[in-house]
Amino acid sequence: MFSTLLSGGPGLAAWLSGAATGIGLFAVVGAQSAFILRQGILRKHIVPVVATCAAIDGIFIFASVAGLRTLTQALPWLTTVVLWGGVAFLAWYAWQSARRALAGGGGMHVDDGDSTSRRAVLMSAVGFSLINPHFWLDMMVIGGIAENFGNARMAFAAGVFTASCLWLTAQGLGARLLAPLFTKPRTWRILDGTIAVILSILALTLAFRGMH
Repeated sequence: MFSTLLSGGPGLAAWLSGAATGIGLFAVVGAQSAFILRQGILRKHIVPVVATCAAIDGIFIFASVAGLRTLTQALPWLTTVVLWGGVAFLAWYAWQSARRALAGGGGMHVDDGDSTSRRAVLMSAVGFSLINPHFWLDMMVIGGIAENFGNARMAFAAGVFTASCLWLTAQGLGARLLAPLFTKPRTWRILDGTIAVILSILALTLAFRGMH
């Protein structure tokens, strides 16, 4: 893959196409973005969170290009399971965000040294990546487009992965820069309320899709 990319020609063109495709697919504010934003503002485990999300994206981007689409075609029920699992997960997290918005107390007093909290945060990061129908849809799209690049399809996958890493890093670092604005409890309540609304809309949209 890397020799194809470094040699230029079709490999470089495929990588550039992959990077453009990745930015188009990933550069949206969704459930994962809302989660990373909150962790970045908290300055709580943001590097492990970004690294975990990037690793998951990388594994499934290359797996999709290698033939993940074939698996979902062979097991069509898998799409339904992921969809309703995503609805339940988003609804639960939206409820948690709404509770923080109503009750307050969602600020920066959380103990960053809590190892249990670190595990919980990373499990949430995994959930927002994998229990997310939009994630799987993106992977199917990537796998389908990659077929057009023949032997350079892995260079295309590398471009998509590059875009994913850039977007995740930008979210994490950007959120940290916003941290000084979140010294007031009211600001946190607004953020949590906004996250609750975004996730609720996503959950309802997915549920509506699943019933039709």
